[in-house]
Amino acid sequence: MKIANTTVSYTIQDLAGYINWIYFFHAWGFQPRFAAIADIAGCDTCQTRWAANFPQTDTAKATEAILLYNEAQRLLRHMDEKCKIQAIYRLMDANADSDDLLLDGIRFPLLRQQTRIHPNAPFLCLSDFVRPLSQGIVDTVGAFATTVDNTFEKSYANDTYQHLLVQTLNERLAEAAAEKLHETIRKEIWGYAKDEHLTHKQLLNGEYQGIRPAVGYPSLPDLSVTFLLNTLIDMNKIGIHLTENGMMRPHASVCGLMFAHPQSHYFSIGKIDEHQLADYATRRGMDSNYLRKFLTANL
Repeated sequence: MKIANTTVSYTIQDLAGYINWIYFFHAWGFQPRFAAIADIAGCDTCQTRWAANFPQTDTAKATEAILLYNEAQRLLRHMDEKCKIQAIYRLMDANADSDDLLLDGIRFPLLRQQTRIHPNAPFLCLSDFVRPLSQGIVDTVGAFATTVDNTFEKSYANDTYQHLLVQTLNERLAEAAAEKLHETIRKEIWGYAKDEHLTHKQLLNGEYQGIRPAVGYPSLPDLSVTFLLNTLIDMNKIGIHLTENGMMRPHASVCGLMFAHPQSHYFSIGKIDEHQLADYATRRGMDSNYLRKFLTANL
């Protein structure tokens, strides 16, 4: 299946049900259990009862979580008509050629695990979730990017607390846009999961067929592949610009790949040796010392 670059715009109302509040609260130093405030009705009585269920030692933290969540909701309402959230995606003919993907004829080199988590576990590479070129059957892989305009964030440049609050909300909105986009692609556009019916919790837990690893995450750790993705989907169309180190601007942006294989799952590349680094650099057509700076944590 091939679908050319397509852009989508979202409002905050579109994405409200896709925000993962666990990661929002984590950014503020709260343990996951405090993110449950997002599941409580907004009335003061309901929130007070929720806080009262915590041990006395956690009551102050629960109260703090309520205040933070209510302030976040207030800001989201204020941002709703001013915040611009955009996404771009492309579905491409794909095949795996060893540890490389061939995406509409463009070679996309990947890394492979060299450390087993379990004694009998395979050494995984994302290319394992795509039909090999040798089979002669064309598969599909998606590429995507989402971003949140940082104009609203800049308006709070002189207010440290509000600036950080908007920044963390923007990051969650970029991830929420990726979540909603992925759902729409699975169920309607790519259509390999037309009968999917998940609860909000199941959706945020990733209990669907397929994965969408983002650049910089454990199975796709090399930030320099952002440049490769940019050649595929032209992220400038939604206002994303890349620094010389492959960082995306605005900061609240996400990009990555989408796989539909029923057995695809997230994993960590972990540590790689100098031999794989050299091989990867050759496949990328780059100097290994240049790539080393992007893979410091994996060497």
